[in-house]
Amino acid sequence: MSDTDAGDRVALTCPSCSPREETVHEVLKPGGDVTVRCTDCSHVHKTQIESTSTVDKKVIVSQDGESFSTQLQAEPDETVEVGDEFIVDTPEAILQVRVTGLELLDSDARFESAIMEDVETVWTRAIDNVGVNVTLHPKDGSRDDTRSLKVNVPGDYEFTVGDTDSFGDDEFTITGIIVRDDADGYRFDKFDERGDMVYAKDIKRIYGTDETTSAWSAW
Repeated sequence: MSDTDAGDRVALTCPSCSPREETVHEVLKPGGDVTVRCTDCSHVHKTQIESTSTVDKKVIVSQDGESFSTQLQAEPDETVEVGDEFIVDTPEAILQVRVTGLELLDSDARFESAIMEDVETVWTRAIDNVGVNVTLHPKDGSRDDTRSLKVNVPGDYEFTVGDTDSFGDDEFTITGIIVRDDADGYRFDKFDERGDMVYAKDIKRIYGTDETTSAWSAW
């Protein structure tokens, strides 16, 4: 038996658009067979949501240099680790976030892994849309005259060493990519071989050659 109410949002697989990965669903009609609607594709279907005891935990979300808090419901014995990704529903938006640190009850230290019952605060960063820091060197190879910029892209945008990317008036060829500490699934923390690809949400910094027309004309 489910203890959800109409209007609640829950994470479920969608038989129409996402049969393997969970997406956010809105509860339309609670009951034994709960009627839900996928917020991604609007498909309406019935499912069963088992009622379990849960704990409310504070979640701090970092996005573009700003932070705000929300609440997360979780099972007490559920394990959470740095690098885990999940969806949070905030007054600002529904966001996909990645865990960057855990603060436990009666402790100010940060931990890599814990069970939810012991957690006081889950520290996260939003990864749906991210700002990627880019450091550019002029085409003449000078290391003294560099400039920096930030490009805003979806978290699953692919940056590849050797590719030339354009964002507005800026154009650059990627020469190296530094990977974030909380990123998982990469063999190295730095890539500089042509063809190496890293998702935007996993990038700490990009290095590249400035291809922007007249970018260095002032010099």
